[in-house]
Amino acid sequence: MKKVKISVIPGDGIGKEVVPETLKVLDTLAEIHGGVTFQFETHPWSCEYYLEHGIMMPTDGMARLHQTDAIYLGAVGNPKLVPDHVSLWGLLIKIRRECEQVINIRPAQYIEGVTSPLAEPNNFDFIVVRENSEGEYSEVGGRIHSGEDAIAIQNAVFTRKATERTIRYAFELAQKRRGRVTSATKSNGIVHSMPFWDEVFQEVANIYPEIETESNHIDALAAFFVSKPQHFDVVVASNLFGDILTDLGASIMGSIGIAPAANINLNGNYPSMFEPVHGSAPDIIGKGIANPIGQLWTAKIMLDHLGFEELGSMLFRAIKETIGEGIKTRDLGGSANMKEVIDHIIGKLRLYSK
Repeated sequence: MKKVKISVIPGDGIGKEVVPETLKVLDTLAEIHGGVTFQFETHPWSCEYYLEHGIMMPTDGMARLHQTDAIYLGAVGNPKLVPDHVSLWGLLIKIRRECEQVINIRPAQYIEGVTSPLAEPNNFDFIVVRENSEGEYSEVGGRIHSGEDAIAIQNAVFTRKATERTIRYAFELAQKRRGRVTSATKSNGIVHSMPFWDEVFQEVANIYPEIETESNHIDALAAFFVSKPQHFDVVVASNLFGDILTDLGASIMGSIGIAPAANINLNGNYPSMFEPVHGSAPDIIGKGIANPIGQLWTAKIMLDHLGFEELGSMLFRAIKETIGEGIKTRDLGGSANMKEVIDHIIGKLRLYSK
């Protein structure tokens, strides 16, 4: 019996409602598998924790996370309690940085039963690979002077190491998918970092001659996500460009409430972290109507990462069939509550295993 230890951080708002319920789905999958058990270690780190302790996580928090195989995160943040920059940098970004989660991945896929705002979604299915450690989100820069003489300088940092490993990851992923990688650039306007990005992209592309490649300027690429999303397979982007494109990907799916994400550690020294894209939705806390699909799709990616692809595929099948049958929450146009959606998915999983 293989034991997989997972750090669970429900976080804030609906995370505290959704995450515990989705753990029941993971337990069901473990039961179906028969050769694995998931050991959940739940941590109450959140904005409420900050109000009580003055920090988002205890001083030994990172050491505790390092002892687990994966981190399963809910929604973090409640600006009515704690400023976003405090909660973000004290928990989410702290984990990303100190666990060396250097790549962020977010899939976008047309799901039957979810109304896309696109007139012709054409069954799109792509994944964005985002550099997750530097780029435009570096902390290098500063401000001087004040009033009309005020100056703000923000330096984007692009190292060859981080750029190349991100692009290589995209190509390796494309080999398992449809064999196409699109690079997001802006070398006609950003004259140092983006030409550098383009050069590394081409050098890596030369190593994978079987993969079809293209490079699009970020403004045109954003438009293409809307006009021809079915064209894309794997899209690779810098930290900022990837951030923008992934939110757009969630939007063309029809709801940010179903969008998952993963923060990947590549060296194996620390766990990777899996989280939904949606926020903590404080306006619907306690109503039982939160959409659990983003958290469940996140669990699917975690299962794949841990080597349980069969279980991940089974879960995703149950998710899509449940939505397709109209069992969905109000934000997707349905009438089911959170628990009804999860119970239906669990029922399907048990049916598959018979």
